[in-house]
Amino acid sequence: MEQTLQAFKERIVAATAGGGGTKDWYGQEPRGEVLDTRPYSGIIDYEPTELVITARCGTPLSEIDAALAANNQVLAFEPPRFGGVSTVGGMIATGLSGPGRQASGSVRDFVLGADLMDAQGQVLHFGGQVMKNVAGYDVSRLLTGSLGTLGLILQASIKVLPQAFATSTRVFEVDQANAIRLLNEWGGQPLPLSASAWVNGVLTIRLSGAQAAVSAAETKLGGTELTNGEDFWRDLREQNHAFFADVDAPLWRISLPSVAQPLALNGMQLIEWGGAQRWYRGDDGVAVIRAAATAAGGHASLYRGGDKSVGVFQPLAPAVAKIHRNLKASFDPSGIFNPGRMYSEF
Repeated sequence: MEQTLQAFKERIVAATAGGGGTKDWYGQEPRGEVLDTRPYSGIIDYEPTELVITARCGTPLSEIDAALAANNQVLAFEPPRFGGVSTVGGMIATGLSGPGRQASGSVRDFVLGADLMDAQGQVLHFGGQVMKNVAGYDVSRLLTGSLGTLGLILQASIKVLPQAFATSTRVFEVDQANAIRLLNEWGGQPLPLSASAWVNGVLTIRLSGAQAAVSAAETKLGGTELTNGEDFWRDLREQNHAFFADVDAPLWRISLPSVAQPLALNGMQLIEWGGAQRWYRGDDGVAVIRAAATAAGGHASLYRGGDKSVGVFQPLAPAVAKIHRNLKASFDPSGIFNPGRMYSEF
């Protein structure tokens, strides 16, 4: 692996960082050469009793899944695999979470530490392998969702959780407004609600935990059992659900307070994370979509397809833009890591 690190160091001045290539469509169009991190692979340390796994950036998530499954443990935030070749580095760089985000938290919440190679080829160490080790400015979590713009993520330590003893998927026929209302009501109660999705007049929820807690929640909430629940949540996580079928049409990801009322947009919507994540497909323009998101207290990103010249991510407020600019200048003063991948000016 030392030879691989040396190869990274030699190329890093002229290349940007890439993993398995499963999320190249995310963010603004990539520039420069791709640095394939897959050769730098392997689990470095895994202690099931400590609920922490440390792996190199090119490690496939399938390898992580297999190691965790052998000990009845999981990545609770359920990152998408997108064909099974997604890597640890790509997972952190994009910061994408799946259905489990609602109850367990995001990728960022589970990153305990990370090693980064900077523009001079130096290896920097941030964080550690235990939660209490985090002190001061938490750079390891700052890297999550940075799309590789701050440096090359070499390895990371990630918190894992035990697999739920029991799960149950229930469906309810309900309109969008009542689905949002129910999700927020249920979210304020001691229920083992671990995932939710509303689309086409059907609200689907997942209950996870001890068998007694799941059974009690089933009795209280009612609904109809979805026998192929695991398939439903996997398809949602991997975006193989019918809602995502047209990969060329613009797909917007809108982040809102969970209590926000239905957005008055023309087209189809899919709601996740208890109402906090809204997916939108339709003909409304960028100005209308972002105005609706802003009015509801959130923001909208052009997740996939469409015209990226409008800006994939919602424009930053001046004060926030200044912070981004200063961070980029501090970590990557020569601007060689994924320039313009998040915002064209960085």
